[in-house]
Amino acid sequence: MTEPEPDKQPSLKGGSLSWMARNPVAANLLMLVLLLAGGLSMFQLKQEVLPEFALETIEIFVSYPGSGPEEVEQGVLLAIEEAVSGVNGIKRVSSTARENFGFTVLELESYADPTIVLSDVKNNVDAILSFPQLAERPTIQLRQFRGRVMDLAITGDQSESTILNYAELVRDELLQRDGISQVYIFGSRPLRIGVEVPERELRAYGVTLRQIAQSVANTALELPGGGVRTPAGEILLRTQERRDFAKDFADIPVVSNNRGGHLRLGDIATVSETFEEIEKESFLDGKPALRLQVMRVGDETPITIADEVNTYLEESKASRPDGIGVVVLDDESLEYRERIQLLQRNAWMGLGLVLLLLGLFLEPRLAFWVMLGIPISVIGSFIVLSFTGASLNMISFFAFMVTLGIVVDDAIVVGENIYELRERGASHLEAAVQGVRQIGGPVVFAVLTNVAAFMPMMFVPGAEGKFALQIPAVAISVLLLSLIESLFVLPAHLSSEKYHRLQRMLGIPFFVHVLGYPQRVFNPALHRFVDRVYIPCVRFAGRNRFFTIASGIALLIVCVGVVLGGMIGFVFHPHVDKSASLAQIVLPFGSPFERSQELRHYLDEAARRALDKLGEPDAIRGIFSRAGESFSEFPPPVGGDGSHVISAMVSLKPASEREITAREFTKAWREEIGEIMDAESVALTSEFAGFGGPNIEVDLTHRSRESLEAAANDLAKELRAFDGLSEINDGVALGKPQLSFKIKPEAQSLGITSLYLANYIRDSYYGAEALRQQRGRNEIRVLVRLPEEDRRRLQSVEDMILVAPGGGEIPLSEAADIVRERSCTDIQRNNGRRIIRVSAAAEDDSGTSANDVVGIMKSEILPNLQARYPGLGYQFEGEQKNQAEFMSALINGFAIAMLVIYGLLAIPFKSYIQPAIIMVAIPFGIVGALAGHLIMDYELSMISMLGIVALSGVVVNDSLVLIVSANRYRSDDKLNPFEAVCRAGARRFRPILLTSLTTFFGLLPMIFESSPQARFLIPMAISLGFGILFATVIVLLLVPAFYLVVEDVRGLYVDEDETG
Repeated sequence: MTEPEPDKQPSLKGGSLSWMARNPVAANLLMLVLLLAGGLSMFQLKQEVLPEFALETIEIFVSYPGSGPEEVEQGVLLAIEEAVSGVNGIKRVSSTARENFGFTVLELESYADPTIVLSDVKNNVDAILSFPQLAERPTIQLRQFRGRVMDLAITGDQSESTILNYAELVRDELLQRDGISQVYIFGSRPLRIGVEVPERELRAYGVTLRQIAQSVANTALELPGGGVRTPAGEILLRTQERRDFAKDFADIPVVSNNRGGHLRLGDIATVSETFEEIEKESFLDGKPALRLQVMRVGDETPITIADEVNTYLEESKASRPDGIGVVVLDDESLEYRERIQLLQRNAWMGLGLVLLLLGLFLEPRLAFWVMLGIPISVIGSFIVLSFTGASLNMISFFAFMVTLGIVVDDAIVVGENIYELRERGASHLEAAVQGVRQIGGPVVFAVLTNVAAFMPMMFVPGAEGKFALQIPAVAISVLLLSLIESLFVLPAHLSSEKYHRLQRMLGIPFFVHVLGYPQRVFNPALHRFVDRVYIPCVRFAGRNRFFTIASGIALLIVCVGVVLGGMIGFVFHPHVDKSASLAQIVLPFGSPFERSQELRHYLDEAARRALDKLGEPDAIRGIFSRAGESFSEFPPPVGGDGSHVISAMVSLKPASEREITAREFTKAWREEIGEIMDAESVALTSEFAGFGGPNIEVDLTHRSRESLEAAANDLAKELRAFDGLSEINDGVALGKPQLSFKIKPEAQSLGITSLYLANYIRDSYYGAEALRQQRGRNEIRVLVRLPEEDRRRLQSVEDMILVAPGGGEIPLSEAADIVRERSCTDIQRNNGRRIIRVSAAAEDDSGTSANDVVGIMKSEILPNLQARYPGLGYQFEGEQKNQAEFMSALINGFAIAMLVIYGLLAIPFKSYIQPAIIMVAIPFGIVGALAGHLIMDYELSMISMLGIVALSGVVVNDSLVLIVSANRYRSDDKLNPFEAVCRAGARRFRPILLTSLTTFFGLLPMIFESSPQARFLIPMAISLGFGILFATVIVLLLVPAFYLVVEDVRGLYVDEDETG
């Protein structure tokens, strides 16, 4: 690729670039269209804290009330796994069976269309006819990452029903407000109507609980009966015996005699409004509480939702019942505001630094028009973004920041080339036309290489890929718009003489003269630096090219050694603080609920001691603790939620109102909690869901349950030998004690069958469901069973008297053999085989890396276990699996991007070797990125890897411009390779240095941002900023050396031609 000789004065007419340069009106209209259309498109984009997306997984949930894990596995999960086995597009099938329910998660192939697979799965599951009679209808849905905006707590020293009623009132009133569409209540137990009949009443009247339930179902109904079409019109017919509240059920007849007398339900039973008997409770600062979540959907914005909620809370304060309070536990809109303000502040600082640099290198007028390309490109990019499904969120705002320095690169190259021609005596129009023609081709391919480098991020799988997708969508849109601006708008602004005449009339030249003072001082200094420092250096590097290349290779080797030596650590997810700290304690399965209540209170007290120890007792909004439930930030405990699970969330005030970080508080809280002797695990985190918790998870499989559990125990023991590992869980837990019944012949002689026996026992202790109906937003079930005091005594089981179908009686102990066993806690399956998951977490600042531990597990521990337990299989899951898939996709994408970049360079250069010379800068840019992490004391992370991939397209731009100029000097000025590449380096020193510095200084405020809010984003800024800065030195010294070595190989270079 060569540039035409400027002295030959090519025609200024012909071609779209020339036409636009000669028509400022058309250029300005194009600029206005981009600004207006982009501005309108910007207001059409939805706003959210983090991007909302559907994960590539389908979840099938089936409720099976009263069942154990083994019944759920046999009756539900095996049937579902078989039904979905033939569906195309499913990569993996994982199932979990627990008490009362089971669920199956289908992981989809990357090529699969989720909506088509979802439809096929629904059809196949709906066709299953073998589900147990008491299993409920499956719910099937795509997993979604939804946008939560606010967490509220309804709290007070009131009854559970009073708090729930007020929570429902708050929810209903919030949903009536404009801009709020979804509000959910969490922590409440489902409402029930309980009908409790003592056993003596059943025996006295010879009825069963099931018969009573059937009487209720036959009576309490509402049934349409059609209509009568009379001459006056249709009259509807309806039986209305519906009963909504407990008091309405007392008069239902359950037993009748021959004389017409009725025994009514209220005569033999206690009917009451109650809650489902689930052992769980929630408290806020020691008072009973429920949690409300306000979500964002559609075009709703976090800020408008939060404003509506806060307005409602203020307006409803006067009418709030005594003893009831509403507390804001978490407000994502505050973090959204803080982080957007942080990014805006850094963006303005970066923009100011870029403008300062442009003013130092270029004349004020040129600097202004080059800088104007930033808002034109950014605002115009919203036109493209409106078609991509992108939104305005934390990730996309950061992507705009990343492009801040890159976006002016093409404008700098074009503008600087025009400026150079002006300095050589060309008129404004001649300089604009010739300048954009000369450099237009290289600029187009430079932008296309940038686009190619960002493309791999669009194909990263998993949740990480969904987040990362925002970055290439924004970057590519901005880069394409910047290309249009630099080729079709900028030359027109620099070509018109009218602007200069207008400036002279308005006296502007005086101000321009004053503003241009720094540039008039800096430019001569830069020329002296190039003449006295750079040219001697590049000539030295050129003459000693093999030494120069050897030095570069040595630097690469040192860099590899630094990485392999562990001087730069690697974590898949960077540490990201949130405005809350969470703790979870898991006790042995089936532990008494009273012990969970004690530990819930203990977590509260430990949190307050930690705050006092840190000297900030007022740094929190509140402590929301609960027994019987976990938080989504932690992996599900063995056996799921239950009386063995205790959790707490300390909601911190906004970062601007406290001195401590969430991580500092979490560390102090962990110390105050100490060791809990009867706990299976104690886990704490202050990071986003999915970013905290265990980062080592391995699934073990074996045909023998005993061998599987033994292997899991052995693996957990090996992990406990590592310093710095916590939250070690062997995945093995004893289930609850279980009584199993087998019918005896004595019972069969009375007409009692196995089904009759099973239903009798189930009805007595779980309850016979009479009916299920909707009351407002709540589904109400009416359950008929024994009184609570009978259901809480084990002796009542053995003393139970069965009423036979024919009217006789028999003690349960005589009707069935009673065997004491233990049930499973839960059963996990992966691709048709039972598994046990062993997990652990590498603690921060412990010096123990999760990747190092996994390496030892793969090379030593797991092979030894396989030798000890033949047939044992294993597979890493969780973060390790996600990391492997992420890195594999990114590496493959990076390799393809390199081939695309090579092709984009090879076609215009018409060479196989020169694109390789240009791409030499890429590995040295990576060296700079690694050095930046070392200097800034940051670990490498997935965000760093994304930055390194994007860097590969940016660093070739400077090499591209340098080699284009060298080729031009050889073809037009007939210089030898040595002189050509040295003169090209001197000629392009200013634009190369300027493009690199604008990129670095555009990212500099973010790189040195100290706020914990920015830690998630800083690694990518480090990779890009330091990578481009380091690559500049390589481009200016090492690329010329490679260029000359290639010419040596070609035999086109002779030492006698080296002059000067």
